[in-house]
Order: sequence, then structure tokens, then C-alpha cells
Amino acid sequence: MTTTPRTETLLRPAAERFHGRLDWLESWHTFSFGHHYDPAWMGYGPLRVINEDTIAPGRGFGMHPHSDMEIITVMVEGELSHRDSMGHGAVLRVGEVQRMSAGTGVVHSEINESGSPCRLLQIWIEPSSRGIKPAYEQKAFSFGDDWTLLLDPQQTQGAMAIHRPVRLWRAQPGEGVSLELPLAAGRQAWLQLIDGAVDLSGPDGSQPLGAGDGLGFLAVGSGKLTARAAGTDLLLFELA
Repeated sequence: MTTTPRTETLLRPAAERFHGRLDWLESWHTFSFGHHYDPAWMGYGPLRVINEDTIAPGRGFGMHPHSDMEIITVMVEGELSHRDSMGHGAVLRVGEVQRMSAGTGVVHSEINESGSPCRLLQIWIEPSSRGIKPAYEQKAFSFGDDWTLLLDPQQTQGAMAIHRPVRLWRAQPGEGVSLELPLAAGRQAWLQLIDGAVDLSGPDGSQPLGAGDGLGFLAVGSGKLTARAAGTDLLLFELA
């Protein structure tokens, strides 16, 4: 697959995301998804979906198909039970990340079988090519003040694989902690705040971001962010 690079800075305030509510699901869509459609918000580079979902106990998404997409689930609160047509059955818990390469086709379900609501981010990234063999991977990570690499095509630093030259980090810096951005110059990037608040600084100045905000930008050199609140939790994508 080929994707036209975007080089402009693109701010997506949390309150301007698409919002959906059912009796069992509250969902915030950063980009167009399902019946939420806006041609101006079809993604950022190969990044197609960032959905923040809160699922009620005993409910979830029944068996449904996917193909030719890298699907990543980042658990934030609670747990989620996964089953798929590849024969996998697993419970995804806080701190764990799931990566599913849908490839030629996979059917799966994601159900909250616990007694408490769960909260997660589901992410879709276009693979570099169509028709790859479906695959599933799940891993627990530890998070703190520094970056933890979750996805990397070369699986460096214990990261999970992905069929795209994309890297994804997560960090939970304490209030006042500053982090350098581990991005290669000239690459597209997307920063997604799960919780808390940060100031992102670079050559063009400083950009404050709060919980649920997202920012797409081009990495042009040195940059850093500083956590402005306790409980800050964020994802950083390097895209290609």
C-alpha cells in the first residue's frame, strides 16, 4: 500500500473527535470511522484509526472480519477477552498490547467478560503490502518516565513486529518530567494523549496538549515534551 505523506501540523482536540454512545459502549474517534465520516479526517499518513473505547461489563464486539490492516489494541483500564479464527483465545489486561495482522483475512471478537468497565485504544495502521499471512501477538510491557517501544519492524528493544516501517512508543512520565522525542528527522509523527497533560516543544514553539488530544507533525530535529500533570500517559508514533 502507498500513502501520501502529510507534512502539516494537525491538531485534533479531544472534544472535536467524533463521539458515539450506546448502552454498552462509549467511543471517541480521532479519525473517520463507521458512520462518522469527514474527508478532512481520514487519517494521518498510514495511521487510519485511533478509537478510545469504554466497554461495559459483559458486552463487546462479536465476531467480525478484517483484512489488510495492522490492528493494535492498547489496554488502559480493565480487561478484554479476545478470540479469533486463527485459534487464539486470550485475556488482554492493563499494561498489555495486542497486535493483529489481518492480512488475507481474520475474524475475531473482543468481549469484556469482567465485572467492571474496560477502557482501551484501538489503532489501525495500513500495512506496506496486501495479502500477508494473518498473525497475532500479545505482550505485557512496563511503563514509566522514559519511552517504552511497543512496535518496531525489527522488533528491537523487545518490541512487537509490524508490517510497516512504523514505530510506536508509550510513556507515563511523572509531573515535571521532560522527554526527548526519539524520532528520526523528516519522519511523520503523531502524539496521542491518553491521560494527563504535556507541553510539546520544538522549532516552532510550544504546544500544550491534554487528555484525548492528538497532534500530527513532521519531525524536523530536536524536540521534547514535559508532563504537566500527574497520571500523564501518552503514545508516540513514527510513521512512514
